[in-house]
Amino acid sequence: MVAAAALAAAMLTAGVGGIVTGLGSDPSSSAHDMRGDPVRLETTDGTVPSARSTPSGSGRLRVASVGLDVPIGSLDAVGGRITPPGFASAYLVRNMGVTPDDAAAGTVFVVMHSLRGGGVAPGNSLTDVDRARSRVAVGAAVSVAGVDYTVTDALLVDKDRIARDADVWHDVPNRLLLITCLQQPDGSPSTQNLVIAATRT
Repeated sequence: MVAAAALAAAMLTAGVGGIVTGLGSDPSSSAHDMRGDPVRLETTDGTVPSARSTPSGSGRLRVASVGLDVPIGSLDAVGGRITPPGFASAYLVRNMGVTPDDAAAGTVFVVMHSLRGGGVAPGNSLTDVDRARSRVAVGAAVSVAGVDYTVTDALLVDKDRIARDADVWHDVPNRLLLITCLQQPDGSPSTQNLVIAATRT
């Protein structure tokens, strides 16, 4: 499981960060952020949304302390790639860890985009860009598809290291990980992932 997860994480570092919205975005784009503004993909590696991905249908992600309440879609890590297909949902990684229904048996992995250039995706609610930290405090409540968790930790992991970080990818019963990119205050490309850990309550 760790090997497969590490391969998936390698793409997560690129797939969740290589996007921008705001001025200069293509208004004809079919991708839109949480406000309905168009999103322009900046990656040049041919990245496409993960196979069998769906934008909703797995319940909702709720983090009341930061006002986040969004649908949960689902996707598979395929060929070592995780690429959420949309910018207004969070995504359960189906073939890593466990589903919320089996939360007692392992880690639930939920990934989402954050945007720079004025765009708003679910990950933007979780991050304090100016202070380079999580906006979600230890002790905050998180609900994933009706399963309740309490935040225990938040850490920043360099994108070139996350695939090899065993603390991130080992499977732990009753654990939740929310993963997104921490954007840069100057609008340059993200270099770190924010990983928020929580324990089932």
